[in-house]
Amino acid sequence: MKALQLPRWLIDTIYVLLGILSSGFALKGFLVPNGFFDGGVTGISLEIHEFYHLDIAWVIVIANIPLIIMGAFQVDKLFALKTLVAVVGLGLCLSFVPYPHITSDKLLVSIFGGVFMGIGVGLSIRGGCALDGIEVLALYTGKRISFTISEIILGINIVIFLIAAIVVGLPTALYSILTYYAASRTLNFVIEGVEEYTGVTIISGENAIIKEKLVMELNRGITVYKGERGYLRDSFDVNHPVDIVFTVVTRLEVRKLRNMVHEIDPKAFIFTSTIKEAAGGVLKKRARH
Repeated sequence: MKALQLPRWLIDTIYVLLGILSSGFALKGFLVPNGFFDGGVTGISLEIHEFYHLDIAWVIVIANIPLIIMGAFQVDKLFALKTLVAVVGLGLCLSFVPYPHITSDKLLVSIFGGVFMGIGVGLSIRGGCALDGIEVLALYTGKRISFTISEIILGINIVIFLIAAIVVGLPTALYSILTYYAASRTLNFVIEGVEEYTGVTIISGENAIIKEKLVMELNRGITVYKGERGYLRDSFDVNHPVDIVFTVVTRLEVRKLRNMVHEIDPKAFIFTSTIKEAAGGVLKKRARH
């Protein structure tokens, strides 16, 4: 019997709705009642709310509008439209959903406020939009100055937390940095999942056996590059042809693969690289949207 396949738009909508609810819970249940901050546009909105006592729901919507306009040009118009709907939905959620004030313990607020915020932003990204448009701003700015997107985001967040330290004090700013760290790590986990893929490159004189083991025993797809090995300092002119084997596994399988290769050739050269997205080929399928 064929499994029920939900339409893509419905799955995206569910992701975004759950993301809005989670972000609203983080803000109203943890951060706003305790005067804590986060990074990005959310952090800017929280500072404006805290310093000028404006309604956080309106502030978040207004602060994101310029970035939504940028997103229409930097990404596409559908992304901008979905982001606008999501941000307005978050504003309505903050205005009308009666979230409880969970705790005033600063450590719990900083950690779990960040966790639920990371879940919310991560789910919205999986739904095809963004509840925090800081990366759109970084993408827009990065095309005009010689800094990477990560460096621009880091610079913006440094300014946010410096302002927090000056106005409300260093302890609150430090707890807010912990909030941002918890949010960013949770966001990465939500987007990538526990089975984040890892690319493994293997250079070995026993490559024939390794290729067979990877395909027949581990059920991995492989790609083979033709290369040369040798070129040692004491024998630079000596080299040999070699097959360079590349495969993709989940990070939970890296240790198993490494042990298998070293049993075949203890001198094999292995290096890994993180792969943010993988699809097709011989991969163990998992839900990915």
